[in-house]
Amino acid sequence: MQFTRVSPRQTPPDQDPRVYADLQELIRLQFKAKGFSYLPRQPVHSVLHGRHASRLRGRGLNFEELRNYLPGDDIRNVDWKASARSNRPQVRVYTEERDRPVWLLVDQRISMFFGSRERLKSVTAAEAAAVSAWRVLGMGDRVGAMVFNDSAIVEIKPQRSRNQVMGILGEVVRQNHALHAGADIVPGPAIFNSVLRRLLPLVGHDALVVLITDTNGADDHSARLVTRINQHNDVMVLRVYDPMERRLPDAGRLVMSDGRGQLEVNSGRSGLRKAYAGHFDDNLLEIQALSRKHAIPVVPISTEYPVLDQVREQLGQRAARRT
Repeated sequence: MQFTRVSPRQTPPDQDPRVYADLQELIRLQFKAKGFSYLPRQPVHSVLHGRHASRLRGRGLNFEELRNYLPGDDIRNVDWKASARSNRPQVRVYTEERDRPVWLLVDQRISMFFGSRERLKSVTAAEAAAVSAWRVLGMGDRVGAMVFNDSAIVEIKPQRSRNQVMGILGEVVRQNHALHAGADIVPGPAIFNSVLRRLLPLVGHDALVVLITDTNGADDHSARLVTRINQHNDVMVLRVYDPMERRLPDAGRLVMSDGRGQLEVNSGRSGLRKAYAGHFDDNLLEIQALSRKHAIPVVPISTEYPVLDQVREQLGQRAARRT
């Protein structure tokens, strides 16, 4: 059975934008990346509304000056020590930082080279990265990235320019096109934690970190690392998944691979399908528990529907009803 559903186009797989990310398609998304934001103020239906919104910091504040209190000033900004020294109320004046660093952690491991619907997870992640990068740039913030596969991490420090986004997308496409079912790639789930450890000394504070991944390899140590990053920054997870990962179809004998070896299984066995679904559900429950405990938004992104529609529906404007 072929897991990737490719309709009868006469397009070679390495040219099919559902199998491999197309740089020109990612560039064209800059004109469509609107109708959503990563800022704290969100529509009522957004996954960032309510508790998650109150957790988001937004851009940082810089201290500007002390001045006399004026009617209508927020009492929380009163500097009581300065007021005591001058015998008159003094308030601290802040200005919002002109831009905010945003880190995109983009997963292009062999576990992402899978799909049973419209596109592979690796392509879905590439499109999610493009949509995010263009939107961040459009809002005047700096965007950087860590693009990683099973053996390497490429770091691109945040800057605010179109060339910066082009560089990020170019690296995503480069790693994406290196994926191949027959390639000699040893799955590296441990690199997930390596990415988080590498980010820790770089991220500073008041940044936004967006993980675009299927969370393969995430464990208790991952949760601790994410929690540390989340102490002084905002963290969001765009969790990429394929419907077949949630429910194995009753399709008889299937050949499955983890990139190193192959295993033939009988998907007609209800016990196997139940165990298969249980593994996905257990992982999802762990992620949801982390999300609830630390108010880290988790946005599911499926390979089945257009990425931009899903992002808009969950972080901004509702997309048109799917038919």
